[in-house]
Amino acid sequence: MKVYFLRRLLLVPVTLLGITILVFVLIRAAPGGPVQRDLQEMNNAAAGEQGGSSGMRESEGAAITPVQLFEIEEKHRREKGVGRSYLEWLGVLPRDVNRTAKSFKKGEAEVPFEVPGTILKAVVVRDGKGAVKIQAPEDASKEQRSVLEGWIEKKGWQARLVTVPELQKRWKRNSGGLELPDEEDLQERVVLFQAGHDGLLQGSLGKSDKYQDPVISLVRDRIPISLFYGVISMILIYGICIPLGIVKAIKHRTWIDNISSIAVFSGYAIPGYVLGSFLLVFLGARLDLFPLSGFVSENFSELPLGAKIFDLFHHAVMPLACYLVGSFAFMTFMMKNNLMDNLAADYVRTATAKGVPYRSAVFRHAFRNSIIPIATTIGQNVTLIVGGSFLIEGIFDINGFGLLQFNAILEKDEPVVLGVLTISAALMLLGNVISDLCVALVDPRIRFR
Repeated sequence: MKVYFLRRLLLVPVTLLGITILVFVLIRAAPGGPVQRDLQEMNNAAAGEQGGSSGMRESEGAAITPVQLFEIEEKHRREKGVGRSYLEWLGVLPRDVNRTAKSFKKGEAEVPFEVPGTILKAVVVRDGKGAVKIQAPEDASKEQRSVLEGWIEKKGWQARLVTVPELQKRWKRNSGGLELPDEEDLQERVVLFQAGHDGLLQGSLGKSDKYQDPVISLVRDRIPISLFYGVISMILIYGICIPLGIVKAIKHRTWIDNISSIAVFSGYAIPGYVLGSFLLVFLGARLDLFPLSGFVSENFSELPLGAKIFDLFHHAVMPLACYLVGSFAFMTFMMKNNLMDNLAADYVRTATAKGVPYRSAVFRHAFRNSIIPIATTIGQNVTLIVGGSFLIEGIFDINGFGLLQFNAILEKDEPVVLGVLTISAALMLLGNVISDLCVALVDPRIRFR
C-alpha cells in the first residue's frame, strides 16, 4: 500500500504540470485578454475625444501608437512567446523581476533613465552591434558615477535591446489586426531589468492585474474564510446525514422515514443561492435576525473573545444553511440505500440466524460495507471545502476563495485565474489520493499494490 500511495503522490506534480500547461495556453489563446482590453479602452477614449467611433479610429490606425502597444504588453507581461512565458511563470527560466523600458528616439543612440529606487540618473547606450550598456550621463560627477556603478553591481541591473524585427512580431501578435507600421517608424526599445527566478517553483503565482498584489497573498487571505465554511459544512453533513440515513434505513416506511424524507427533499429542491436570497430578505432585512453580509462585523477586532465567537457564527448561520441544503439529500439517501442493500444481503441474514444481535449485525457488519461509497466522496470534497461556493459568497458578500475565482474570471485577471486554477487542480489531485486512502482504511478487501 505504501508503494501505491507513493506512486500516486509522485504522479501529482506530473499531472499538475500537464494541467498548468493546458490552462496557460488556453488563457493566452482566449480572445479579449488584458492587452486587447486596454487597447479597446484606449481606442474608446481617443474616439470620444475626437468625436468619432472607436471603429473609425482603429481603421485610421491613429488611436494606438507602437510605443503605447509595447508599454501595454510589458505591463501585462505579454511581450514574449507562450513557451518562454510559461517557463518563466513556472520558475524554470529567469524573468524580469523589476523593469522599466523606453524606446530610442529617431537618430539618437542613448536613452535616459531615472534609476529605480534612487535619485540617480543614467543612460543606456547602444553601440550599433546589438549591444547596450548602462552608464552615467556625461554631466555626472565622479561621485555620481561611482554610486551608479555600485548600484548596478549590487542590484544586478541589466539592459536588453529589443530590435525592430522583434517589435514587428509583437505588433502582429497583439495589435488586433491594425496595420503594421513601417520599419522606419519603429524604433529599437531598451529594457532595464533585474533577472531572477520568480515562479511557481519558488512559491510565486505572479501579481494580480486588478489588485496589484501578489496572487499568493490574495489566496492566503481568502482561503481561511472558505475553509471555515467548508470544514463546518462537511462536519455537519457527515455528522447529521450518516446517523439520519441509518435511522431511515432501520425505520423504513415509518412516520420517521416519511417526515424526514419530505424535509430533506424539500431542501434539495431549493438551490443554495435561491435559499440565500430568501434568507437575506426575510431573516436578514425584514426580521433583522442575522447580518446581511460579510464574514464578521467591522468592529470584530475590538470585541472580547466570547463576543468574537458569537459574531463569527452569527454571520455564518445563513451562509451555512445554503451550503448544507443541497448536500443533505444526496448524503442521507446514499447512506440509507447502501445500508438497506446490505441489511438485505445474505451475510447479514446468516449472522442474525446464528444468533448475532440485530444491533450488532447493523453496526459491525452492514454499516462498515455501507460506508465505503461515502468514504470515496471525502477526498473528492477537498476542492469544495477549500474552494467554497462563489454564488453563496457573492450573495452574502463574503470575500472567500470562490468569490475570488469568480471575480477574476469576470475581470479577466489572468494571473489570479491561473493561480487559483493551479491551486484547485492540486487540491483535486490530492483529494483523489485521500479518497483512495479512505477506501483502503474502510474496506478490508482493498489491497493496493
